Amino acid sequence: MEFHLSGRAWKFGDDIDSGQMAIGQYTRQGVEVYSAHCLENLRPEFPREVAPGDIIVAGRNFGSGSSRETAVLALRHLGVGAVVAVFFSRLFFRNAINLGLPVIECAEAIHIDDGDQLELHPVEGRIVDRTSNAAYQGLVLPSHLLEIIEAGGLVPFLEQRI
Repeated sequence: MEFHLSGRAWKFGDDIDSGQMAIGQYTRQGVEVYSAHCLENLRPEFPREVAPGDIIVAGRNFGSGSSRETAVLALRHLGVGAVVAVFFSRLFFRNAINLGLPVIECAEAIHIDDGDQLELHPVEGRIVDRTSNAAYQGLVLPSHLLEIIEAGGLVPFLEQRI
C-alpha cells in the first residue's frame, strides 16, 4: 500500500476548534452551507480559495472542542487532502480516520510556511516541503488505520469486507 498527496499548505496555529470548521448556526443547513463558512473566522478566504488536495498545517490541539463529525465533513467537502498538525484532539483524529481524511502528527510542522507546496506520504509519515526542500518525519499510522483511510473511511472499509 502506497499513496501520496500533494498540495498547497494552509497554515493555522494552535487550538483550532472544531466549531470553527463547522460553525453551529450553519450545520443544520447541510454540508454545502456549513463548509462555505469553514474556518472563515480565522481566514476569511479559506472556504473560497482552498483547492482540492490542499493540506492544512496546524499547531497543537487541532480539532479541539466538541466531537463534531461535521468539522471533518466540511474539510472533505472543500477538497482538503490531509491535515498535518503538531498534535490533534483525539476526537477529531478519530473522526478524520473514520471519514477517510489523512492526518499526520508531526512536531516539525511548525517549520512549514503558509503557501508552501507539500508532498505527503501517509504510509511512511513523511512530509516533503517542495518549496523549502525540507523533509519532516511524522508519526506513522498503524496499517489498519491506513487501510481505513485508503478505503475512504470506516463505512466504505467495512462495506468492502462484508
